[in-house]
Amino acid sequence: MWFIQPREDYKASVPWKNVDDDVVASWQIRARNYSVKSADVMFYVMLFFSLVVGWFFSSWEKESFVVSLMMGGGVFLVGVFVTMSMTHQTAILVYRFTESRGEVFSWNPQADAVKPLMKWTAIGSAAIVVVLVLIDPAFIVASIGPVGLGIAALAMGNSEKQYNLWRQEKHHEFEWRKTEKIRVWRKRNVIALTYPYKPFKRNSRYRPRTEYLFCHKHELEERIAFFKEHLPDAKYEEGPVTIYS
Repeated sequence: MWFIQPREDYKASVPWKNVDDDVVASWQIRARNYSVKSADVMFYVMLFFSLVVGWFFSSWEKESFVVSLMMGGGVFLVGVFVTMSMTHQTAILVYRFTESRGEVFSWNPQADAVKPLMKWTAIGSAAIVVVLVLIDPAFIVASIGPVGLGIAALAMGNSEKQYNLWRQEKHHEFEWRKTEKIRVWRKRNVIALTYPYKPFKRNSRYRPRTEYLFCHKHELEERIAFFKEHLPDAKYEEGPVTIYS
């Protein structure tokens, strides 16, 4: 589920760029690394819609209360899970700080379940087609659709390019020692480091850029103390942060 933190320690397996430098801070977290306001609004709208559709399905069966409850409740729960898969997308973020550089490695863990799902979809489609053809050879023509879907699923499941696209893997580094402002949003346990950034080596000016660091609630004070200690000249403030993913 989206709220379950990963048990595996990824910090040692990430292909860091500054692997030979001594680490001064490192942590990992699973979080919704984007502005959640619009996503939450969409979730509540779809929740209401799922409730209405569930009630509509439950009203079909009037003779049995149990069957009516199962139909309505089943439709409602499916609607909720489908909605959450869209509005509560998460990323696993792994942070590593050396004396001069900071690195962030992130990916979408939901994609890790897509690859085996596509392969099993292909296998399941093939098994169903074989059974139907054994029952009645006339099903060969009708099986063209499922066979096509199975082949497409198998191809997508084995495509490394498609898998990486789903995974949304990102890796970047920044000079955290140049931070000019530290802003903490305690509601979401986010530390925003703003530093001057030059997008191009030539013919460009420095402009402010913000790195959003998501922290565990029980580690937030420790992270704040760390950055205050190592960035004594940076301006410190607290308040909401506009997160751009």
